Amino acid sequence: MGAELRRTVWILVPVLLVSLSRGTFGEDVCDSALVSNLPPSAFRSSSQLSSSHAPVFAKLNRRDGAGGWSPLTSNSYQWLEVDLGQRTRITAVATQGRYGSSDWLTSYLLMFSDTGHNWKQYRLEDSIGSLTGNSNADSVVPYKLQQPTIARFLRLIPLGWNPSGRIGLRLETYGCPYIYEVMSLDGSSGLVYSWSGGPRRASKEEVSVNFKSLRNRGPLLQAVGPSGLGLSLELEGGKVLLLLREAWTSFPGPRRLASLGSLLDDQQWHLVAVACHGTRCNLTVDQHTETVDLPPTFDNWHIQQLSVGVLPKPDPQSRMFQGCLENLEYNDQNLIELARRNDHQVTMTGNVTFACAEPLSVAVTFPGPRSFLQLPGATGSVPGAVSVDFQFRTWNEAGLLLTFELSRQVGALWLYLSEARLRLHVEKAGRVLLEIRAGSALNDGQWHSVELRSRRGHLTISVDKDEGGSGVAHSSPSFPVAIEKNLFFGGCPVEDENQECRNPFTIFQGCIRQLILDQQHVDLILVQQQKLGNYSDLLIDMCGINDRCSPSRCEHGGRCSQSWTHFHCNCSDSGYSGATCHSSVFERSCEAYKHNGNTSGYFSIDVDGSGPLKPQLVYCNMTEENTWLEIHHNNTELTTVRQSGAEHQHLVRLDYKASEEQLSAVISQSDHCEQELSYHCRKSRLLNTPEGSPLSWWLGGAGPGQRQNYWGGAQPGSQRCACGLRGNCLDPQHYCNCDADSAEWTEDSGLLSNKESLPVRSLVLGDVQRPGSEAAYRVGPLRCHGDKNFWNAAFFDKETSYLHFPTFHGELSAEIFFMFKTTAPFGVFLENLGIRDFIRIEMSSPTQVVFSFDVGNGPLEVHVESSAPLNDDRWHQVRVERNIKEASLRLDALPAATLEAPADGHVHLQLNSQLFIGGTASRQKGFRGCIRALQLNGVTLDLEERARITPGVGPGCPGHCSSYGPLCRNHGRCLERSNGFRCDCGPSAYAGVFCHAEVSAVFKPTTSVRYTFKEPYNWSKNISAPPSSILSDLSPRTENVSLSFRTSQSPALLLYVSSSQREYLALLINKHDKLEVRYKLHSSREVEVLRSKAKSLADGRLHTLNMRRMTDIVSLQVDQNAREDFNLTSDGEFNGVKALLLGRINDPGDVDPDLVRLASLGFSGCLSVVRFNAVSPLKDALLRPSGASPHAFVVSGPLLSSTCGSTMSANPYAAHNTPHLSDPSGSGQPLVNAIRTDSALIGGVIAVVIFVMVAGLAVAAKLLYHRKETYRNQEVKDANCEDGQDFAFDHQTDSQNATGQNPKEYFI
Repeated sequence: MGAELRRTVWILVPVLLVSLSRGTFGEDVCDSALVSNLPPSAFRSSSQLSSSHAPVFAKLNRRDGAGGWSPLTSNSYQWLEVDLGQRTRITAVATQGRYGSSDWLTSYLLMFSDTGHNWKQYRLEDSIGSLTGNSNADSVVPYKLQQPTIARFLRLIPLGWNPSGRIGLRLETYGCPYIYEVMSLDGSSGLVYSWSGGPRRASKEEVSVNFKSLRNRGPLLQAVGPSGLGLSLELEGGKVLLLLREAWTSFPGPRRLASLGSLLDDQQWHLVAVACHGTRCNLTVDQHTETVDLPPTFDNWHIQQLSVGVLPKPDPQSRMFQGCLENLEYNDQNLIELARRNDHQVTMTGNVTFACAEPLSVAVTFPGPRSFLQLPGATGSVPGAVSVDFQFRTWNEAGLLLTFELSRQVGALWLYLSEARLRLHVEKAGRVLLEIRAGSALNDGQWHSVELRSRRGHLTISVDKDEGGSGVAHSSPSFPVAIEKNLFFGGCPVEDENQECRNPFTIFQGCIRQLILDQQHVDLILVQQQKLGNYSDLLIDMCGINDRCSPSRCEHGGRCSQSWTHFHCNCSDSGYSGATCHSSVFERSCEAYKHNGNTSGYFSIDVDGSGPLKPQLVYCNMTEENTWLEIHHNNTELTTVRQSGAEHQHLVRLDYKASEEQLSAVISQSDHCEQELSYHCRKSRLLNTPEGSPLSWWLGGAGPGQRQNYWGGAQPGSQRCACGLRGNCLDPQHYCNCDADSAEWTEDSGLLSNKESLPVRSLVLGDVQRPGSEAAYRVGPLRCHGDKNFWNAAFFDKETSYLHFPTFHGELSAEIFFMFKTTAPFGVFLENLGIRDFIRIEMSSPTQVVFSFDVGNGPLEVHVESSAPLNDDRWHQVRVERNIKEASLRLDALPAATLEAPADGHVHLQLNSQLFIGGTASRQKGFRGCIRALQLNGVTLDLEERARITPGVGPGCPGHCSSYGPLCRNHGRCLERSNGFRCDCGPSAYAGVFCHAEVSAVFKPTTSVRYTFKEPYNWSKNISAPPSSILSDLSPRTENVSLSFRTSQSPALLLYVSSSQREYLALLINKHDKLEVRYKLHSSREVEVLRSKAKSLADGRLHTLNMRRMTDIVSLQVDQNAREDFNLTSDGEFNGVKALLLGRINDPGDVDPDLVRLASLGFSGCLSVVRFNAVSPLKDALLRPSGASPHAFVVSGPLLSSTCGSTMSANPYAAHNTPHLSDPSGSGQPLVNAIRTDSALIGGVIAVVIFVMVAGLAVAAKLLYHRKETYRNQEVKDANCEDGQDFAFDHQTDSQNATGQNPKEYFI
C-alpha cells in the first residue's frame, strides 16, 4: 500500500508541474515560472553554509553548487529571500529539498513585500501561517495561493526540517506580470476628476483604488453628483467609512452608511471599491463586501466630480490622506494614467509624484510567551537621564512592555499594560517604591506612542502625546532613575543566569516600532542580523497583528471582542447562543413550545432557527386541540369608518408586528392559517354584484399584496361573501348581505384561509360616503396552527436504507438539529464527505452519541454519554454546532460537550459529496428507526417528500405518546395523532391542553351540585356494556377521593356521597377546624368517624385532600402532612352508590339524619378539582362536555367559576370575567373601539354616560349586597341555635369573598 501511494505521488507531481507551466491555475493564464531565470543578485539569505550552498543555487530541479541552499546554522532565525525585480502577481510556490542530501524543509512561513521591508505574512484561511513542506530531498511540493498576491520580494522562513539533516531548499514561484499606475500624496496634495459631459452608462457608478498608508485616518476620496449629493470614503481608526453628504456647499455633518476593514494603516496595499446601481451600493474592502441602501434621491445619481486625497472644501481640523494610490479607476478609466498624461479632465494639486515613496519603518512582532527583545542601555549625553520612545499596538489588556534594572541597586522598573492602561512600577526587594499610570483603552489595535523621560529627579510617561492625547503622568521620585545595563522589551529570557530580567506580569503580545533610545533610533535590522542586542521568538520587519473581529464572526448582532490569539462573542440580548451567537435560544413555533410542556402565553419564536430572520414575539393559544399562533397588527378591533368629503374611498393599512420575511416563513411552515374579515353595514354596499366592478376590495399575500375581490368565508376569485356561498343572503339577487343596501344593521363576516392570500395587508372600502351610509370593519390577527417542519419525519426500517440530499454547505458555521427514536443499539444518523473533510453524527452505543468531523486538522470527536438507554423507542433531541471557535454536541437536556478549535488551524469545512441521512455511502452501520425535524443551519430538510420515493424508507413516524405522554397530567390520557398527540382530560378533574388547569368554583351558602349515578339495573336494559369505571363507581370496595378547598366556615360539609342502601361517605370540617371522614358501609351499623390530625383547615387558605379506601383501610393525606392510616370495622362494598353532593343539600332525604342540619347550611368558600373515583362532578357541572346526559347532574343556586383553587391566585375567590360584545342601545349597531369612533367629543360624552351608569349600578349592588348579607347572617344565626353540640356552627365571614370579584354565575 505504501509503495503504491508513493508511486501515485510521483505520477501526480510531474502532471501538476506541467499544469503550472501551461496555465491551468484559474481562468487567467498566470502561472509562469518566475525564479528560474533570475540573476544571482536576486537571491539573499540570512547565512550560507558555504559558497556552494549559496542562495543562488536554490532553483527548482537544479543541481548546481551543492544542489540547493543551506544556512550556516539550522534554526528558526534563517531565511531565504528572492527579488522578482518588479511587482508581480504571484499565484503559487513549490519547494524541494537540497539535491542528493538529507536536507529539506518540513514546514515554513511565506512572506511578501514591495520594498524588502515591512513584510506581510501569507496566511491560509486568515489563520494558518505554517505551510507544509517536503518529506524527502527530491519530490516537489507545490502550493497554490488561495488568493493571488502582488509583491516584488518573497521571503521563506524555515520552521521545521528533517531531524536527521539540516535546512535545505530549492524553490520556484509562479505568476505573471502585474500592470499598475501609482501615485503618492504627501498630505497636502490631491487629484480632482471632473466629468466632461460625455455619454454615460445608465445607472451604474463604479470606483476602485488600491491604497497604502501609515495614517489611520483621513479622507480617501469623495464623489459629488447633482444638487451636491455625494458619497465619500474616509479612513477612521484604520477602517474605511462610507459616508453620505447631502449638500457639500454648507458642509453639514456626514451620515455613516457602512464601516469595513481594519488595521488599514499597516503600510500594505488594500483594495477599496464602491459600485452603485440605482440606490443600492456595494462597498468592498479587500475580500469583504457590504451592501447598503441609499436614499431615494440617489435613484438617478451620477458622479460629476471625483476628488482624491483632499476635500473640495477641506475641514481645518481634518488630516489629509498621506500615502500611495494605485490603479484608481472610475468606470473602467484609470485616472492616474489620465493624470500622468495631463488629461484635461484631471486636475492635480500640491506635490503629486507618480511613484510610491515609502518611509522605512521597521516593526517587530512579539507573538508568544518566549518572545523578548534585549537592547543595551544607551550612554546618554546627560548622566543619570533616561529617554525611551516607541510605538506599540495590541489587542491584549495586559502585558509587559519594558523593564530594566535601576542603577545603584535601587530596584527594577516595569512599564506594562494592565486593564488596557499604561502603568509604571518601581520595586525593590518586594517593596513598591513608585507606581503611576496613564492612558486608557490602549488595547484597541491602534498604534500608540509612549515616551518615558527621567531627568534631574523628574519622571514623566506620556501616551499618544503627538495625537493630542491626555495620557501624561508625572512623578518626582526620591531615588535616581537610570538604566543599570540592559533594557528588555516584551518579556524576559527563559534562561537568565544573572536574573537581570524578571517579569511578574503577563507577557506582551503585539507589535513595537520606531524604537528610540536616548534620541537615537534603534536599527532593528541589526538586531535581526544578530549584530545588536539579543532576541527570541520575534518576527522582525513586520507587524503580524490580525483583527479577528473584522469581519466579525459573531452572528445575529453578537458583540465581538478579542485578544491577540482569540476572539469572544457576547451574545446577551441577541436571542442566540453559542461561541459565535449562531444557535437560536427560542423555539421555531408554538407547536414546539407546546411539546416542551408550555401553556398559552406570549413566546418569542425564531421561524428559521439559526437563519437570518430575527425572533418575533407571538401569542400561542394552546387551549384548543390545535395550537394556534397569533400575530397581531395595529388594529384588530371593530372600527367605525369615518366619512370624509374629500375621499370617495376609505383606505385602511395594516402594520404587523413582524417583518415581511417572518410572516412569509410562518405561513409557509404552518398547516393552516386564517384571518377573520368582517364588515358591518347600514346603507353601505360591499361587493355589489359579480357582474359589476366591486365597490370594496382588500390586498393580501406576499409583499404589498394582490387585489382580492372576495370576502371572509368565501372562496378566492368568487367575488362573494359567505352568505353568497351558502345561498342565504338577505337579497337573493346579491351575494353579500351588505349589498342588499338595507337600512338596518347587518354584516358579512367569515374567515380567510387561502394561505397565498394571507395576511391581509390593506382594505379599500368604497361605499361609505353616501348620505346615511354607516360601516365598521374588523380584520382579526393572523392565526396559524401546525408546524410542517416539527413533524416532518422518516422511518428507516433497514440498516442499508438511507436518504440523500445535496451537499451541506456549512463552511464556517454548521448547526444541525434533529430528533430520533429507535430500538436499535447503534446507527449513523448523518454523514457528508469531502476530499478530506467530513462530518458524521452517530449513535455509537445504546448510551452514546458521537459527532466526528475533520476540517483539515485531523479527525476529531465530541461525544455525550447518557445514563439511560437511548434505544427506548422515545424521542431524543440532538443539537450539533461547529464553528471556527469550537464544536459542541447536546443530547436532550444533558450538559453540552464541547471541543475547542485549534488557535491556528484550518477553519473551513469543505464538503463535496451528497448528504446521507440514516446511513452512509458505504451502506454500513445504517440507522434503524425514526428521524424527524432535521434542520441544517435553520433550513428543514423535507424527509417525508424524499422518503415517498425512496425504497426502504417510509414517510412519517407514529407513536408519540411514549415520549409526550408524561405531559398529560392528573390522570389525563395521551391520544395519538398523525402529527403529534393530544391529552384527553375526560378521566381527569383538571382541564387544559395538558389536563393541568384546575377547575374551581366559588360556592355560596345556597349553591348545590348534585351528581346522580345511574342505577345498576339500567345497564341491563342497554345493549352496550356499561363502562367499567361507571360500574365500579356504583358498588366499589375502593374509593379514591381528591379535592382542594378554601373556606373560613366551620363546621362545613365538603363532600357527601349517598347510597340507595342508606350507606354514605361524608368529608367535612368539624367545629375544631379539623377534617373528619364519616363512613357508613352497612345500614345496620353505626357510622365510623375518622378524625385527621391536620389543624386549622378553616383558615381561608388552599388545602389539598387525598383519601383512599382499600377494603377496611382508609388513608388520608392533607396538604404535605404525613399520610394517616385508619382501620374500619367493615370491609364491605359501598353498595348502591346513588349521588354525590357538593354544597347545600336541598333534599333531606339525600343525607343521613345526623348531618341534615349541617348539610342545610351549605358551603361558603372554594372547591377545586373534585374527583371521586373516575367521576369529576365539579368539572362536569362547570364545563358540560358535549354528550353529557342532562340528568347526570343538577346545579342550583349561584355557581361561580373561579381560579380560587390556584396556589398563585392572589384573590382566591375572584372569578374569571369573560367579556363579550353587547348592544346596550338595542339598535343592532356593532360596538367599536372607543378610540376609533367618529369624534373625540362623542367619545367623551359616551365615557361620561358609561361612568354614571356604572357608578349607579355599583351603589345599587352595594345596597343589595348588604341586604343579602343581613339575611344570610340571620339564617346562620338561626342555624346556630338549632345545631347540636357536635356541630356548633362558628361562621366566620370570609374577608376574601368580596363583591368586586366580577364572578361568572350559572343559575340552573
